Amino acid sequence: MAERRDDEELRGKFTKLYNAVRDGNLDETEVILESLSPGALNWKIQDKDQTALHTAVTHGHVHIVEALVMQMSNEGLAMYDSDGHTALTLAVVLGKWGMVECMLRQYFDLISIRHSEGKNLPVVMAIDFRHIEMARQLYYLTPDKDLIPQDNNQEIQDRNGATLFTRAIYTGTLDIALGLILTCPRLALALDKDDESPILALASIRHSFPSGIQLGFCKQRIYSCMRIPFAPSISDTRLNVSNGEQRQSNQEDQNIISGITQLYEMKKIHDQYNELLSHMCKVISESKTQQLKDGRVYSAITRATKNGSFEFVSKMLETDLRFIRYRDGDRRNIFMLAVLHRQEKIFSILYSRDTMMSYNAMKCLQDAKGNNILHMAGMLEHSTRVNQIPGAALQMQRELQWFKEVERIVHPKDKETTNKDGLTPRQLFTEKHENMMEKGEKWMKDTARSCTVVGALIVTIMFAVAFTIPGGNNQDTGLPIFLNKKSFRVFMICDALSFFLSSTSVLMFLGILTSRYTEDDFLEYLPRQMIIGLSTLFCSIATMMITFASALLIILHEQSRIAIPLICLGGVPVTIFLWIQLPILKDMIISTYGPSIFDRKMKLKL
Repeated sequence: MAERRDDEELRGKFTKLYNAVRDGNLDETEVILESLSPGALNWKIQDKDQTALHTAVTHGHVHIVEALVMQMSNEGLAMYDSDGHTALTLAVVLGKWGMVECMLRQYFDLISIRHSEGKNLPVVMAIDFRHIEMARQLYYLTPDKDLIPQDNNQEIQDRNGATLFTRAIYTGTLDIALGLILTCPRLALALDKDDESPILALASIRHSFPSGIQLGFCKQRIYSCMRIPFAPSISDTRLNVSNGEQRQSNQEDQNIISGITQLYEMKKIHDQYNELLSHMCKVISESKTQQLKDGRVYSAITRATKNGSFEFVSKMLETDLRFIRYRDGDRRNIFMLAVLHRQEKIFSILYSRDTMMSYNAMKCLQDAKGNNILHMAGMLEHSTRVNQIPGAALQMQRELQWFKEVERIVHPKDKETTNKDGLTPRQLFTEKHENMMEKGEKWMKDTARSCTVVGALIVTIMFAVAFTIPGGNNQDTGLPIFLNKKSFRVFMICDALSFFLSSTSVLMFLGILTSRYTEDDFLEYLPRQMIIGLSTLFCSIATMMITFASALLIILHEQSRIAIPLICLGGVPVTIFLWIQLPILKDMIISTYGPSIFDRKMKLKL
């Protein structure tokens, strides 16, 4: 009976302790602790399956945590809760660096105690939950033996080092990634807890290299001119990280223009990724074939090809040109994948002399479904980059450009080779692009129809204006009244030009409306017609406005205060038309008459 009463009394004290810790009441917490035995802090609160320290961390009461840590034993600090967390790992997950620092000062070995279920170190959990600065701090405090094997010949079985490596790549925490590969190069091919290697993670980041970003003309020029100074060593980086306030101050002093600063940081990250890739390639060059397979190197090359990471693929081929022979699960090599996913920069590597020599012996290869590389050009994947091109007509044009380019390099026999579905490359192209062709035809006709109405209206107006003389005729002679001969001359010239230009545009748009709309028409004929039609329509609108302005000058030659503002307003329609149609016109001109999407001067630095 007495024991039962004691248990109920103890349970009541623990309930009060939980409530006091939860509410952040330090005074009441200390009073309750004095009534308990000295080792009570190491006990778990009944019905909660966690210590008082876990409760304080969960509810974010730093002052309670500091008080409890000072009184707890190392054994109590290392206790797990029902979810497998120590108080330290719980604070790491919640991003409470003050609590983490307090517990490490009391018992530093907590930094090496893993989560009971996932076996993850605190530093790995910090970067997993995107607490980047905390992960940096913990990384430079975590002993190397916990992340990497001490014996270089020892097999890497603990996945914490590789997991930290891959997460550092994904989050852009490259000082950690560079530190790990310099300390243990073999980690580049080690597998993390998700069976992914750092080299595969690097290939998965689309924007980790310059080819993964698109900058405007001015930004591209600034980016190209930037030079990043020599990166600090790992020891220097550690000092910078430990003194975060000083580093932040130095960065703020360097931030002159936010846009330039952003480009600078982008350039710096790209340089760090390139440095990391160089270190990984060195490891790859010294590895055996089985190690490359186990380290997901071939999968990394495949993924980089699909993502269009030109720098990655190029560096890999520079390391070992035999990678060109690798074929994925569907029996497709990197150039088949480059064509399938429309990665023109990677496909352009094929024009390198050494690459072409290696590829000539194998370019007649077929995938698991009997498709050759020209069949790849006829396919249309959902992930294809052609979806980034505005307008179905331009997409169809780009697809035809791809097909024609690949057709130019394949063996004539491959043009008529059928796959397992009995389709030649051209038949496959027609089948897969039927929907795109219909959308392109509709867009062309709708645009041409709308522009034809505008052009016909201008033709009608300009024809009538040519026989309507501004200022009227002399009643005695019947001749025009020439108040300003120069303005009248401009009026007549611009009226004639507007009439002829609008007539030309109408004829071009009629040609589009009456086109047969074959596949090859989208390659050059239809875009050319649209370019001429839009250009002449724009010029006809511009000359029509000039005709209107000159007519105002003739009529209001003595009232310039009224004429000039009205003439200025005449530029508004021209500006609006230019603002609406110029992007389409520019894209069509570049796509039709601009430089080829393929760089035939591509070279590998072997």
